[in-house]
Amino acid sequence: MTMTEALFHMTIFVLLHWLRVLLSFSGQTQAEHSQYHSSPEVVIPLKLTGTSRGRNAPGWLSYSLYFGGQSHIVHMKVKKFLLSRHMSVFTYTDHGALLEDQPFIQNDCYYHGYVEGDLESLVALSTCFGGFRGMLQINDIAYEIKPIMFSATSEHLVYKIDNDETQFPSMRHGFMGEKIAQQLDFQEVTNLTLKQSSSEDWWTHVWFVTYAVVVDHTLYLHYERNTSKLQEDIYNVVNVVDSIYDALGVNLLLFGVEIWTEKNFIVVNDVKNTLRDFCQWKVKNLSPRLPHNVVHLYMNKALRGLPGLSFLGGICKMGYNCGVVSFLNLTLKDFASYVAHELGHSMGMNHDKDTCTCRQSSCLMNSRKIPSIRFSNCSYAYWWKTTIDNWKCMRDNPQTGNIPTGKRCGNGVVEEEEECDCGSFKYCTKDPCCLANCMLSPGALCAFGLCCKHCKFLPPGELCRQQVNECDLPEWCTGISHQCPQDLYVQDGIPCLEEGYCYENRCNNRNKQCREIFGKEAKSANQRCYKEINTQGDRFGHCGINGSMYVKCAISDILCGRVQCENVIEIPVLREHSTVHFIHFNGVSCWGTDYHFGMTIPDIGEVKDGTKCGPGNICIHRKCVQMSLLKSNCSAQTCNMRGVCNNKHQCHCKYGWAPPNCLHKGIGGSIDSGTPPQKSDKRIYLFPLLFLLLFLLLFCCIFFCWRKSKKEKPEPQTQPQQTEQMAQTQPQQSVQDVQTQPQQGEQTVQTQPQQGEQRVETQFQQGGQGVQTQPQQGGQRVQTQFQRGGQRVQTQSVKSKPSLRISSSKLNR
Repeated sequence: MTMTEALFHMTIFVLLHWLRVLLSFSGQTQAEHSQYHSSPEVVIPLKLTGTSRGRNAPGWLSYSLYFGGQSHIVHMKVKKFLLSRHMSVFTYTDHGALLEDQPFIQNDCYYHGYVEGDLESLVALSTCFGGFRGMLQINDIAYEIKPIMFSATSEHLVYKIDNDETQFPSMRHGFMGEKIAQQLDFQEVTNLTLKQSSSEDWWTHVWFVTYAVVVDHTLYLHYERNTSKLQEDIYNVVNVVDSIYDALGVNLLLFGVEIWTEKNFIVVNDVKNTLRDFCQWKVKNLSPRLPHNVVHLYMNKALRGLPGLSFLGGICKMGYNCGVVSFLNLTLKDFASYVAHELGHSMGMNHDKDTCTCRQSSCLMNSRKIPSIRFSNCSYAYWWKTTIDNWKCMRDNPQTGNIPTGKRCGNGVVEEEEECDCGSFKYCTKDPCCLANCMLSPGALCAFGLCCKHCKFLPPGELCRQQVNECDLPEWCTGISHQCPQDLYVQDGIPCLEEGYCYENRCNNRNKQCREIFGKEAKSANQRCYKEINTQGDRFGHCGINGSMYVKCAISDILCGRVQCENVIEIPVLREHSTVHFIHFNGVSCWGTDYHFGMTIPDIGEVKDGTKCGPGNICIHRKCVQMSLLKSNCSAQTCNMRGVCNNKHQCHCKYGWAPPNCLHKGIGGSIDSGTPPQKSDKRIYLFPLLFLLLFLLLFCCIFFCWRKSKKEKPEPQTQPQQTEQMAQTQPQQSVQDVQTQPQQGEQTVQTQPQQGEQRVETQFQQGGQGVQTQPQQGGQRVQTQFQRGGQRVQTQSVKSKPSLRISSSKLNR
């Protein structure tokens, strides 16, 4: 290839590269063109594999990105509880009619993480729409990343975000502090708390904040009416805000989005009037159909130089848990910072004062600069006060609990006077059993339930809830209802495995609990561990929490506090926010876990109710009580020893006996467990099965006997041959004794059978040959001698195993 051709190909490569970059810009909306003021770098993320420095941690992914003159190793894992499973998107038709949709939104493609080498770094990325989109903050410098469209090599653009790029007339932030202070009686924490607190000394807890977003018409037009792109950016903003609030243990869960696609429903002009009018509108229109702790109005207009406004401490308070945030050509990082700032006001955080500090030059709640992503010690103190006042509304996980959504047809919840509810119109068109008016389709008997299939009731005897453990009981369909009968289980106090007792559908004992925490080799520790640790009254050993105080266990209740284990081989991988402790004293080792105020994850270390704590005693509510307290009028005698009592104190009979007392013949179950199936008599299949087995056995015997007889040889045969003469001996079935004495060259054959055997001997003299054959026990023996310069050959075979030995000797002539 000539130099000219090489330069030509290089030019073509460079032109194609920048063409892809230009195409990536052409695919952006107007909202993305004016956000960045610096040139991007082109990077290709490389996925890393291996076991070095945490890369083998379960659920974590690692990528290498080269930008800013160096390589950055990014570690990240999927963020849970970001988007609600049933998130609604509301829009409006040309005539102003409200439309609700629940589109499929991938919820396992949003990531949080950090950059290796920078403990204060922040990573918030998503891969839901192809490639990486989001932000990274490394050494107090923010970057945004997005994929290049139509790139065959997974190229991305990385923008460096400088704080002085964003142009706002004023960097002041506002909140409605005067009015809310009077109406909500919000009190500041004392200056003493602020001075003594540090942004690094707070023990965080887990909180859940349900969040809703309303997009005004100006921002919708700014996105050129592209609702898909608008939703994508909203989800990325929420992901970044959620990553910022990880420091407080707050999970921000987006419950719904409303887009004013036709017009604004409030007048957007004066900043305070906009906030007031929006809050009034959302109380009447949004709150009944979309639950939330906080709702924000996103708009593309600055209000008197303020990027946002919200009520101070208004979270969880109807009419005040709202705010407005201006987009106005901001980058993803800056807009997310303003949203996080206004959210902080709703959570009770005031503006930072000069005495407030964090690890950056400015903190999230400062009022003069673009917010950073760090909370100050003052913000931690304000937040702690808010959690004490409003902890109930943020304590439960909304993904697992029941969130009131307002009674209406189309919310996916079957309510009064509704036969079914298939949700939005889109889902109802695919439901053959339910109509959009929440009525059953013609001919349909049901539309949901464990005993409903193809719009019909399942027949009686169909298992709808199987038994999951020895303390559980199965249930069957009745044939007249779409619902499975009530979930029943064995009565509390019934003995179960390892000297345990059934209690609330579980078989509990401390050995089993230790194995669940520390592995199959672990077991309950010496009783001295329980006495030493559970009487301390701290987060590692206690008998419950009373307010913010740990309750010390009485000596009689030490086995009902926190479980203590021994024989621990390895430290388990537990959920986040969990601590494992180890104590060794007086020759005993004690392992356990902690639990403290504010934690919302299940406490795996508490001794479960129903656990045995002594002869005839069990643990109930951290107290060791007598089993006689579990009063019941049902016993094994009540069920005539043919069944077991359930939690409704009724007999659940074995198969073959009928409820209620298992006295008469029947098919088992209880009066509330549904109709068990009629078991067929298995004995009718027993005789054909036995006959088949005997036939196969007989066939195999005949086959092996036939193969054995085929392999046996009917008669042995020996045929020695020489160039001069041949001697052949063939045994006969009868006993023979033959002797021949030849003269000079003739043959002598002698046969002497002994005990059913044969002996054949042949001798040749004067250069002749001598052959002797003697079979023994089914074997053969052949001996040949040559004399006068000849050869001596001896062959011996015993039990059909031949053995040959040849020797030569020189004779004197």
